[in-house]
Amino acid sequence: MNNPIRFGIVGCGVIAVTHADAINRLPGASLTACCDVVPDHAFAYAKRFGLDDKHVHSNLRSLLQDPSVDVVSVCTPSGTHAGIGAECLWAGKPVIVEKPMDVNLDAIALLNAAQNETGLPLAIISQHRFDAASTYARNLAIGGYLGALTLCEAQIKWFRSQEYYDSGDWRGTWELDGGGALMNQGVHTVDLMRWIMGPVHSIYASARTLAHERIEVEDAICATINFANGAIGNLIATTAVYPGFPAQLSVHGTKGSVVISGDALHSIDLIGDAPVGDEAAGLLASGIAGHAVHIAQGGTKSAETHKSVPTSASASHWGDAHQAQIADFVEAVRSGGSPLVDGKAGKEAVEIILAAYESARIGRTVVVS
Repeated sequence: MNNPIRFGIVGCGVIAVTHADAINRLPGASLTACCDVVPDHAFAYAKRFGLDDKHVHSNLRSLLQDPSVDVVSVCTPSGTHAGIGAECLWAGKPVIVEKPMDVNLDAIALLNAAQNETGLPLAIISQHRFDAASTYARNLAIGGYLGALTLCEAQIKWFRSQEYYDSGDWRGTWELDGGGALMNQGVHTVDLMRWIMGPVHSIYASARTLAHERIEVEDAICATINFANGAIGNLIATTAVYPGFPAQLSVHGTKGSVVISGDALHSIDLIGDAPVGDEAAGLLASGIAGHAVHIAQGGTKSAETHKSVPTSASASHWGDAHQAQIADFVEAVRSGGSPLVDGKAGKEAVEIILAAYESARIGRTVVVS
């Protein structure tokens, strides 16, 4: 059996706990070191996860010199991701970076250049690509089962209190958060839109700060998207609606529609045969707890005649998708291959978000580069 891939984590905040839990559940990985510029945070994290004090670091250079570290997981504020990731790669350490990849394209270019120069694996956290519902929806779309794609709707209607933004100096800033509801909370859904629908040609957006104080960024944004394949889309992201609702992504075409809600399959409606039935019941039994997934085939059937697929389990638990993505990264490290969500994919999601912000700023449609 191969020796475990040993992880060092940079940034010991909330999301670093999710990374540690996921790493420690993987048979091929182990958490061996951590780093935070606030030493008390690092030592508290180390105690929680049973790390030896000699593997607790207060700066990145020290972590990168730790012989117990094979790879690095970057869990720092968004605007620091690319610089830290590049240093890790130049030090010979494959790296997995939390979302978003970074908050500006120059920084992202630096990180991708470091990956190209070193040839080491670079993964960007977009764990919802590893949800069964997301994978299945994409397979329906690219397999032609939805027909010509016509419309995509994304709604990220969350609630964040003022205390959330006040909890860290970096939150709600352009420099380190890179944006508000869309960059921080909506980036996952933007990535899924791009992954399922294909490239975005242009975007028109309107953004506001409606419900929070002492933040520089938006807490509500609406955008109209033109995809390169001719489809159109609608995107809403906010942290200003109480009490908050599950994120929802709907993909529609000339032969069918699929809806994901709360990271689980909500419905499939199709004309003709498609890989649903038993496969959907088995793969996507992760429907919303207490809500039966419905699957309709034939085109003329009404909602009342939809075939009901009982859900035997609730939606995936938080951290499961992180575990799946980290496992994919570990496999890339072992094989020398490329992880599913690489630097190119990470850049594409941020490009769309930055184009939306630019459109909201200038009041015109912006072409996505």
